[in-house]
Amino acid sequence: MELLAILLQVATDLTPLAKMAAGLGASISVIGASMGISQIGRAALESIARQPEATSDIRSSMIVSAALIEGVAFFAIVVCLLIVFI
Repeated sequence: MELLAILLQVATDLTPLAKMAAGLGASISVIGASMGISQIGRAALESIARQPEATSDIRSSMIVSAALIEGVAFFAIVVCLLIVFI
């Protein structure tokens, strides 16, 4: 029981730091997602330049990959915002 009381005290003392860390985590997730999507776009453009006949396949794969990355980034931002406001 004493251990739980100590952990509760530590958690309440570190609340401002947790909120700052959540904001930092949200910004890092956005930066990481933007870098990933830009690399997907760069690779898709290079692939289209090499094989113009495969444009539709490459474009659809690029859009699906970018959507999945955006989904993960939005999930990370929501988690960080929940930490801030709850």
